[in-house]
Amino acid sequence: MAKRVRDVNLESRAAREKLKARGDPYYRSIAEGLHVGYRKGKVASVWVMRSYVGDQNYKVAKIGTADDILDADGVEVLNWWQAVDKARAILGAKREGPASPYTVGEALDDYLAHAKERQKSYRDTEITVEQLIRPEFGNTVVTELTPDKIRRWHNKLAATPPRLRTKKGKEQKFSTVQMDDETKRRRKSTANRVLTVLKAALNRAFREEKVKDDKAWRRVEAFEDVDSARIRFLHVSEAQRLINASAADFRKLVQAALQTGCRYGELCRLRVRDFNAAAETLAIHVSKTGKPRHINLTEEGVEFFKSVTVGREGSELMLVKADGTEWRESHQSRPMVDACKQAKISPPVKFHELRHTWASLSVMNGMPLMVVAKNLGHVDTRMVEKHYGHLTPSYVKEAIRAGAPRFGVVEKTNVEAIG
Repeated sequence: MAKRVRDVNLESRAAREKLKARGDPYYRSIAEGLHVGYRKGKVASVWVMRSYVGDQNYKVAKIGTADDILDADGVEVLNWWQAVDKARAILGAKREGPASPYTVGEALDDYLAHAKERQKSYRDTEITVEQLIRPEFGNTVVTELTPDKIRRWHNKLAATPPRLRTKKGKEQKFSTVQMDDETKRRRKSTANRVLTVLKAALNRAFREEKVKDDKAWRRVEAFEDVDSARIRFLHVSEAQRLINASAADFRKLVQAALQTGCRYGELCRLRVRDFNAAAETLAIHVSKTGKPRHINLTEEGVEFFKSVTVGREGSELMLVKADGTEWRESHQSRPMVDACKQAKISPPVKFHELRHTWASLSVMNGMPLMVVAKNLGHVDTRMVEKHYGHLTPSYVKEAIRAGAPRFGVVEKTNVEAIG
């Protein structure tokens, strides 16, 4: 028997009388992909059902008149419970017809609809699905998936060179440079992340009983030991050259990143009022983790942010292009390449590596890992220890010298090193 669904705003006449008349129905979810809605009119009100049809689309249909004035008859005039039962019956009748096999594409649609309201990084997930998963498996029936099919695709992802920026509608371009060990590691790491998205979609389909078996993808394992990235960072002299080589407007963006360790998107969203000169802090209201934070600045950082905010309205974007327009997604890529070339930084670094530069140099200067983590916006030190812990002056050296055994058998020699 289906679960009895209650809604205090819809199940009684008295409750519905308090609702405002409007064109959009008041909806209540009664099952996966199925809602009953109450559309209140100025004269008469009706019950509607909204059912999910895939590709992030819903179909809405009237199912009866609400019993606001006339008593319910169970056919044309319905109370709340009758509306719920009728919506379920209509949807059930549709599903009892000749059902087409459930495809991976449909599993991806259902997963994206579920993730859209729950994931902060939904756009990244959507791009992964549309570019790397759907073209391969979109039309494949889930029951026809095999571990071998998924492994071959996973291996192919890892072996494919990095994608290059390509104009919309044109054939995708790929790097022609021979992949070194670090590039191969990155490709395997990317393949793992894509596999995780595919598994998440299929696991949800399995939990929702759209498919009966999960062995095909459960048996496919990710590549091991590929997530320990070799962190690239600039030394102080390189950072100085990069600043001097950058175009005037981009130079402010580079300096802001080096003074704070902020992500590019965080810097683009900064307003003048986010800098507090008295407290010597910078407020980050929207971050990747979803949690706001305050970044503590050095005296040099304070002077820099004073220079870019003095005399300006608090609501203005803090960092803008020379023409006054905002920095947007990927706008930093070309100026960064040009600045690295001008500064003779080879191989060139990406903008995100300015964040690594702030963190690496801070750790090397003895800043406690918890302080580094707090300024970067991490909830604890795990990520900092993973990527930067080896740079801490006392991280391993002092522990080895304090606890490693001594045997007193090293023979002395009269030979001395030259120079």
